[in-house]
Amino acid sequence: MCGIAGIIGSSASIDTVTAMTDRLRHRGPDGAGIWSAPGIVLGHRRLSILDLSHAADEPMVFGEHVLTYNGEIYNHQALRAGLPGPWRSTGDTEVLLHLLARYGSSCLPKTVGMFAFASWDAGARRLLLARDRLGIKPLYYRILPDGIAFGSELKALLVLGRPPIDASALRDFLFHGYVPAPKTIFSGICKLPAAHTLTWENGRVSIERYWEPSAEVRARTSDDTLKMIDELLHTVVPAHMLSDVPVGVFLSGGIDSALTTYYLDHPRTFSLGFDARDRSELEAARSAAAHFHTVHTDMTAQAADFEQALEAIPAIFDEPFADSAAWSNYLIAEFARREVTVALSGEGGDEVFCGYPRYWSKVGSRSNVLNRALTRLLPPLGRLASSMQRQAYVGLPAYAAALGGMTAAQIEDVLDGSWRERDYDYLWFYRQFWREELSPLAKLRWLDLHTDLAEGLLTKVDRTSMAHSLEVRPPLLDHRLVEFMLSVDPALLVDERGRRGKLLLRRLMQPRLPPGHLDRPKSGFGLPVHRWLKQHPRVFQEAVGRLRERGVLRRSVGPEFRRAWSLLVLDRWFSAVA
Repeated sequence: MCGIAGIIGSSASIDTVTAMTDRLRHRGPDGAGIWSAPGIVLGHRRLSILDLSHAADEPMVFGEHVLTYNGEIYNHQALRAGLPGPWRSTGDTEVLLHLLARYGSSCLPKTVGMFAFASWDAGARRLLLARDRLGIKPLYYRILPDGIAFGSELKALLVLGRPPIDASALRDFLFHGYVPAPKTIFSGICKLPAAHTLTWENGRVSIERYWEPSAEVRARTSDDTLKMIDELLHTVVPAHMLSDVPVGVFLSGGIDSALTTYYLDHPRTFSLGFDARDRSELEAARSAAAHFHTVHTDMTAQAADFEQALEAIPAIFDEPFADSAAWSNYLIAEFARREVTVALSGEGGDEVFCGYPRYWSKVGSRSNVLNRALTRLLPPLGRLASSMQRQAYVGLPAYAAALGGMTAAQIEDVLDGSWRERDYDYLWFYRQFWREELSPLAKLRWLDLHTDLAEGLLTKVDRTSMAHSLEVRPPLLDHRLVEFMLSVDPALLVDERGRRGKLLLRRLMQPRLPPGHLDRPKSGFGLPVHRWLKQHPRVFQEAVGRLRERGVLRRSVGPEFRRAWSLLVLDRWFSAVA
């Protein structure tokens, strides 16, 4: 995995792009490269994983085509066999470069993998940016008066100066817990959405979606579906072990990481536990590791250092990001990186196999006259009001409430008028992926895969792992598996009466796991924020005070507020950029 950056236009200079890639050194500590021509400079930071020789250095040139690339193409050897060459390296970068030189962006459906890249066609003076289907790898861009700049992270583009904060993006952050693509917290800097390409040519920019999976459910028996899933996993999971450096697996006490581990041949596994037993999955992870005969290593984190987490998060994400589990991801990545350069994880299993509680909670079914009335009458920030607001919704607002952060009513109540906008559409991001024709479960799965997955979960995993120069690969998000699972009736995966999801995975893995492994409650890796705030209420009070002084909040908020972590993160982010 790597970091990429570049500029087209009068701002393009080797010094500037070098400064951009220097800010991405954590993504690629093994080497740096620059390629330049009049009006264009491309940069690269390399984390060596495939073909460790200098023959695989980037930016890589083939004829009039230049590539700076961040990712892994797992089927690159098969693709290489269909290309004439000539070849000078054995890795995937050169294969992608030859594909792009021959086919342009039409080659992307041939690839299996995760990626973000920039490809320059010198003959046509055309730049192509692309991001993988599920949004595993990030890519940011900034339109310039006479060109364009891009980078793997926001911090690279801030070398060109810091634009004003986008007030609408701040509202979106409070609503989602992240800033959804194509927005960033800064006006004029954008994220390229997952499964999209951007083409810049002679000052014209066009953005297109190149992958749109089908939502059509096909009639299959449960037994046939289970057999097909098993066969697909036998192909998909081992393919993600492709590497010339040591590879490990993150193993928790859950089913997704155990599933990933099962399909590998005695891998190295890593687990993180906490000194609070009610939040630790170490014993279950150790039991699964012994059962699968892995080479296992684990660590126990002491009581979470909230101050350290709050100080680190702004630098990791460059914009407000409110998932408190980010700190746990950061710690396990730091731990695993001592021994491996690549780690597989079970990320995406809840989205693909319907594992979240919202899948069996009958979203939108609890709306009635009473909770709708209480929503209007109760102070918006209270716990009861928050619950009533979510229960009062039906349709898309109900689905959004099951996925999001603060409610629109809460944001409007607490945010200063200078940051609000009359009749703002807080549902705009979800609305573009709302499929009215789908069944309730299919609607929710479709939303999960197209919204929170890339912008929340995968952003968290990428930034926290790459902060330690660790590449994390999620085989359960291989597009072949995702496309197949979208054709599976989600009713086969969810038992609403028994309040359980992932039914087919449970059947598949029950005989393959230690007894009782699937009966454990899921603890997750989020920090015990409210427990900590009860012990340190002044920390939150001071954060709210600073946000009020900056004109962000118009009123005080108590530490019992359900989304207190969002405001803590927002305060620390403002402090970092002030």
